[in-house]
Amino acid sequence: MKKITDRKKLALYGCSGMGVNMLTIMVGSYLCSALLVGGFEEHIESWTYLNKDLVVAGLWAVLVFLAKALDGIIDLPLATFADKLNTKLGRRKSALLLGFIPMVIAYVAFLFPLNSSGATILNTIWFGVLLCIFYTFYTLTMLTYYATFSEVCQNEQDTVFLSNVKSICDVVYYILGFALVPVFVSVGINIRIVALIFLPLSLTMMIPFFLLKENDSGEKSVRTLTLGKALGTAFKNKPFIYWMLTSSVMTIGLQLFLGGINELFSSTGLNMTFVMASAFVPVPFTIILYNYIVMRKGLGFAYRYVLSVFSVGMIIMYICNINSHKMTELQLTLVAILGGIFVSFAIGAFFSITYTVPSHLAVVEEEKTGKKIASMLFAVQGLFEGVAAGIATGLILVTLKDNDVISLLPIIVAVCCMAAFGMSFAFKKEIAYMGKKDAE
Repeated sequence: MKKITDRKKLALYGCSGMGVNMLTIMVGSYLCSALLVGGFEEHIESWTYLNKDLVVAGLWAVLVFLAKALDGIIDLPLATFADKLNTKLGRRKSALLLGFIPMVIAYVAFLFPLNSSGATILNTIWFGVLLCIFYTFYTLTMLTYYATFSEVCQNEQDTVFLSNVKSICDVVYYILGFALVPVFVSVGINIRIVALIFLPLSLTMMIPFFLLKENDSGEKSVRTLTLGKALGTAFKNKPFIYWMLTSSVMTIGLQLFLGGINELFSSTGLNMTFVMASAFVPVPFTIILYNYIVMRKGLGFAYRYVLSVFSVGMIIMYICNINSHKMTELQLTLVAILGGIFVSFAIGAFFSITYTVPSHLAVVEEEKTGKKIASMLFAVQGLFEGVAAGIATGLILVTLKDNDVISLLPIIVAVCCMAAFGMSFAFKKEIAYMGKKDAE
């Protein structure tokens, strides 16, 4: 693989995944919810496909859970598949195309129910199958993209630069997803049309296709591990597994927030652009504070800090929701923005920490045993996160919507955060003091 030495091209390469990740926000946070009217009280005709239930809630909850769990389980098999590809086009380019094209087809197909008359088993199975297809090929696309980071960077400084660009792009697509989408809906544009508006953004994934310079015929074959061996090795790492259990509890809360925030505030009359912008725009600056706390106190303390402020943000949003009819529009907006600001002090750290902990533990493991298990740890993390996301957006969120108790969402999120807060006191020193300057 030819290295990308031009920083401008490297920055462009870091923007590649933004469009594809935007599609996952549309599917996971909006389109899945749009199949059921429960939880929506305003602009229902725009937030939902046809202003009616299109799926059977109980079966749909199970299928969403299975699709999210599948998204985690297939990480390592798909990584193995991508590594073993041998084509004239190039190993990475071929994997990108094999992932991207079916993913886009599934995304577009997801916008059209088979039966428009109402909630049917046929519709439910149709959307469930499409969801599995979408997540499968999304995973193949992004796994291939991330795998190229170490291949296109010529040194550690370039790798850090590329990762920082990717982090900034993450903030951008979250702002687009959670601040701009509600604007379109509020002016009467149906969520399906909004999904099509953002579809061209996915073409950013074609950037690697044109920048990658491969010569697979001269490369050595990549040695891969079986899923069983990878899981076995990772599960023997006790600090990592305990971290994953703790992180999974937090992930349930985070995914529930991301997946249901639009329903939570649909009856308040709030301008969600202001609320979500307050939660995501300050993220680059709040990450600086988080990194400072990690350096002074270690990751364990910093993790408890972000869990605490996220919980406070959830409580503020709960108060805002249940008292929406007792406040003026200005008061309601100010309180909601305050909750969003508290959320911003945590949400960026939640994204960042999923990369740093497995990477650090992989280094520790290599120093102790000589085994390189970074890919294994990330694969297992994908499994845990997939199951957690399935529980959050499949089982819990659908249940809240179906029983019209969506107002309880921030309370459940706060409970998950406090549970993770308590569990964090049992972190091993490899995690508890990670990143602390002059740590013993």
